Amino acid sequence: LSCRNARALPAAVAIHPACLGLYCGRTVLAVNGSLETYGDCGVCPRGQRTDENKICRECVGSPDRYDWLYLGFMAMLPLVLHWFFIEWYSGKKSSSALLQHITALFECSVAAIVTLLVSDPVGSLHIRSCKVKKLSDWYTMLYNPSPDYITTVHCTHEAVYPLYTIVFIYYAFCLVLMMLLRPLLVKKIACGLGKSDRFKSIYAALYFFPVLTVLQAVGGGLLYYAFPYIILVLSLVTLAVYMSASEVESFKDLLVRKKRLVVLVSHWLLHAYGIISISKLDKLEQDLPLLALVPAPALFYVLTAKYTEPSRILSEGGNGH
Repeated sequence: LSCRNARALPAAVAIHPACLGLYCGRTVLAVNGSLETYGDCGVCPRGQRTDENKICRECVGSPDRYDWLYLGFMAMLPLVLHWFFIEWYSGKKSSSALLQHITALFECSVAAIVTLLVSDPVGSLHIRSCKVKKLSDWYTMLYNPSPDYITTVHCTHEAVYPLYTIVFIYYAFCLVLMMLLRPLLVKKIACGLGKSDRFKSIYAALYFFPVLTVLQAVGGGLLYYAFPYIILVLSLVTLAVYMSASEVESFKDLLVRKKRLVVLVSHWLLHAYGIISISKLDKLEQDLPLLALVPAPALFYVLTAKYTEPSRILSEGGNGH
């Protein structure tokens, strides 16, 4: 009997009570051959997430194509906003807008590279990550269990490591680089602007960076699934507004000024980015032809602009009356 009990003892030690909660898990304390020793049920360390057996496992995968497209979208947001406010506050008197655009691109590019270098593994442009399985992976703080309806077991951790926190790190580097480089540049070259106007694009960044941070903190998971459609809708709307404000009615109007052509090409690149993000280019023979739709909105606007001119509609309505 004692021998049977001795043989059954290891099996009894290996049995643990159920680990409650969707994201609670047991950390691996020690590994002895094929035998693992686990800790108490709780939060997984950073860089780990639970597997199907509620064991915390290290994230050893790499971001897939869609993950990189999402990170690219989050990286483009501050750059596009920088360019918008630089153009908005530069006006027609200043000749420094181009240099400020280039500086903003340099800041965001350096911030992106530094962010990748400081991420795990440190010193490499590659990052290790956990696979995103569902929307709830982004909001683990909403799934902390309460076994007795009184005590809450806190199991909040980054199940989508590092897609959530890496964006905050990138924004921090963008802000630091902007504060180090842009004021000196603007002070020297923005001679066409008044003293109160030359720093307005920098002040605008001090407002939109906190907004972007809150947007990522609250809606990061929603943006992850919706960003391709957001790109398409916003690029279509902004292109239509710009062409309408610029009174573009023909292809000649687009080619007259280089600035209009640059804006048009930029919107085409955004259209292509959105289409690629939606299709993921899983099947090249089916997805690549979709890129032929990129110029379609601009062509449609130019071909129909003369029929929707407000003055013409009002004059025809008055003649009909």
